Amino acid sequence: MERFDTVVVGAGMAGLTCARMLADAGRAVVVLEARDRLGGRMSTDRSAGFPVDLGASWIHGIRSSPLWELVQALGIPTREFTVGSFQAGGRPMEHFDGSGIRMDAEEAAQWVADITPVDRHLLDAIAHSSAGDSYLDVTERALDASGLDPERIDEIREFFRHRVEEQCGAWIGDLDAHGLDEDAIEGDEVIFPRGYDELPRRIASGVDVRLAQTVHSVERTRGGWIVRSDGDAFAAADVVITVPLGVLQAQAIRFDPPLPQRATESIARLGMGVFNKVFVQFPERFWDEGTYVIRALGEAGERWHSWYDVSAISGIPTLLTFAAGPLGRHMQTLPDAEVVTDSVRALRALYGDAVGEPIASWLTRWGDDAYSRGSYSHLPVGASHRDHDALAGPFPGGLRFAGEATWGEEPATVGGAYASGHRSAESILGHQIDRAAFAAGIVARERGSAG
Repeated sequence: MERFDTVVVGAGMAGLTCARMLADAGRAVVVLEARDRLGGRMSTDRSAGFPVDLGASWIHGIRSSPLWELVQALGIPTREFTVGSFQAGGRPMEHFDGSGIRMDAEEAAQWVADITPVDRHLLDAIAHSSAGDSYLDVTERALDASGLDPERIDEIREFFRHRVEEQCGAWIGDLDAHGLDEDAIEGDEVIFPRGYDELPRRIASGVDVRLAQTVHSVERTRGGWIVRSDGDAFAAADVVITVPLGVLQAQAIRFDPPLPQRATESIARLGMGVFNKVFVQFPERFWDEGTYVIRALGEAGERWHSWYDVSAISGIPTLLTFAAGPLGRHMQTLPDAEVVTDSVRALRALYGDAVGEPIASWLTRWGDDAYSRGSYSHLPVGASHRDHDALAGPFPGGLRFAGEATWGEEPATVGGAYASGHRSAESILGHQIDRAAFAAGIVARERGSAG
């Protein structure tokens, strides 16, 4: 049996951050990862000769973002793409009304203007909501207070439903009224033209990471903990569990003794959303140069409603659309070809014969992934942000949890995962860790190994 100061379970952003910080402090640490790669839900496919981010894509708001500071310090290139949080406007978009007719500039501006007061009414409805209210409940109250005509209300209702699905991977009626309270976006959003997985790969450099190690049990002993995977056992004084919420909900890891009640109750109350991606490449561009998003409203966008132009990554005309919430779960029951055909059919309803036959496609099925069992966490009706924080620990004996689902200030994001890994490392060491020094250490090691 190998012995370490700390065993970290999971080589995603949280686990690698925690392990790197502990190793920098001189601790003997090992990371056990079930997959055959680093990054967890940060997954980049390069099989076609260019990066396709199948998992995380964005930093949602770079102002005052510790994650952005890390990326900048490491010199990782990014590209501004400020639409990842489902804004109504603000960047060039091609809007289509409920009949599939493209709006002119004046009509599109009026659409964005109509959403603004509804958002204000929504904030008021949330502030006056009661326990047990869903996001659908407060949305309907905001729409009732808007005074808009019924047809426009139907389009805005659809917009809010899709916004919840894309941000939470959940049905609007299942999300708590306060489910988006921590979803403020400050500053531009950015994507990674070289692939998001560059970040975890560089953090992990020099860390003892064991791939293809599926952890089955975590047992407390007199001297600490024993973590068991397929045929191997690892002893440590501290353990940090960073697997996704969906894995915890499936009870894929046995804890002995069982987790405290506050942890199990939080795990049960929190939700794991499904947010799948569909990338489709075309022989020719049929949308305007410079367009960020194609958005279909109302009935025209009931299923497939938003397409994001990510052509700049490969230099080939490429649109990215999402299947989230109920559509995401339904999509996972269908063959890949049927999903692609259905999404392209929706585009042809808007652009007609200008839409050529796809030349390549990529799909994700995060809900079917045994090592994630969903995409990211959200707050179902009855849950609160306190449940995120309650899950973090520490728990008796030196057991801690990290990951986006344990960070109440910014759940469901890479930034939240990064912050939670930082918190766990500080908790184990008993002192603060300077983020700038952490980033500088990564760069210094890289320069040292290169020289």
